[in-house]
Amino acid sequence: MTHTSTVHLSGNELSAFALTLITSRQNILPKRLAAPGPSEDQVRDMFCAAAAAPDHGEIRPWRFVLVPENKRTLLADVFAQALIERDASATSEQVEQAREKAFRAPFLALAIARLGPCEPEIDPLERMVSLGAAIQNFLLCAHSMAFGSSLTSGQAMRSPAIRRLFQLADGEQAVCCINVGTVIKRKPARLHPAVSTFVSRL
Repeated sequence: MTHTSTVHLSGNELSAFALTLITSRQNILPKRLAAPGPSEDQVRDMFCAAAAAPDHGEIRPWRFVLVPENKRTLLADVFAQALIERDASATSEQVEQAREKAFRAPFLALAIARLGPCEPEIDPLERMVSLGAAIQNFLLCAHSMAFGSSLTSGQAMRSPAIRRLFQLADGEQAVCCINVGTVIKRKPARLHPAVSTFVSRL
């Protein structure tokens, strides 16, 4: 069972905490993530956060598949196969580098968008926004637990091998891998764009 302590914050304190949490999160490359990873209870809490994403029509246009340590070899094989499918001249070193990506972070899950027919009919772009919000909620929850995280994608996400391994249905699309673990090396904080550069008035 997850043990969550209740902390009572004023409106201003809660706002300040949320802003600090959001703006301090960094993307940490999987090669900079090590054990220990999150516990089962912590992972459950992260997915509870994901489930709070906006979901117009309550169609849940996303799902996630965990890839535990004992299944990483299957994913490694798929990454290698995906590389060979798009580049038959790939060297053995490049193939091994593709395989190695499956073993980096302690926690790994695949995020899948559900873009096929649904009732009520919701525009696929809106569904992708919902998936993005679910992923961001997950990442922020991981950050609140002091874990590092990142998203990895690339051309392998559209490989037939990925579709077969994760049994993707018609209308489903693999979007990215979510990586979580303990940070072993951080990079300098990224400067965020000034609000004035991307907000205007009608």
